[in-house]
Amino acid sequence: MALEKARITPDGEDAILILFNPNQYSLDKNNQYAELGIPGLSAPILQYVRGGTRTLSMELFFDTYEQQTDVREHTNQIYGLLGINRETHVPPICTFEWGDFDFRGVLERVSGRYTLFLSDGTPVRATLNVTLKEYVEIEVEVRRTPTESVDHFKTRVVQAGDTVSSIAAKEYKDPRQWRPIARANQIANPRVLQPGRSLVLPPLKK
Repeated sequence: MALEKARITPDGEDAILILFNPNQYSLDKNNQYAELGIPGLSAPILQYVRGGTRTLSMELFFDTYEQQTDVREHTNQIYGLLGINRETHVPPICTFEWGDFDFRGVLERVSGRYTLFLSDGTPVRATLNVTLKEYVEIEVEVRRTPTESVDHFKTRVVQAGDTVSSIAAKEYKDPRQWRPIARANQIANPRVLQPGRSLVLPPLKK
């Protein structure tokens, strides 16, 4: 059975074959939370802010000593994925594939070491540390994680012209539900809000 080669394929271009398959790769994802201090509570409320982007990291090994050729013919293809596409004016979106695993993203970082050379100084061995960030079209992400009306603690930054009632109308679909917002934020005058202030939006009781 032939060994399947890992590859990186920029959209609309030919695949870049990896000379030697990676020994391992790491796939990371995180969530971001903010701590909201509420007067009268003994501990802050953890507020989910947003999900983090998945990142794929790996070490790629290149060796052309037996062929006595310049290893940069291969490594420059990887570095080239950091360059800006002439048509889109942004770096290309790529797909890393190896076996049944695939990851679609953009190359965020490449760090390389050249460790073996021919007598004339031509490098023939290199190791690249590569990091890709996942790319997901916004339409796909919205369909994958649809949001509902307020049923968890949220925050909202006050804009010019906002009142507690107008915020309740936008968030709860009912301007009469301004009192829970006023109580949670100790607002004395619900008609006067300072732009830029961050408000806690508590869930409504069922």
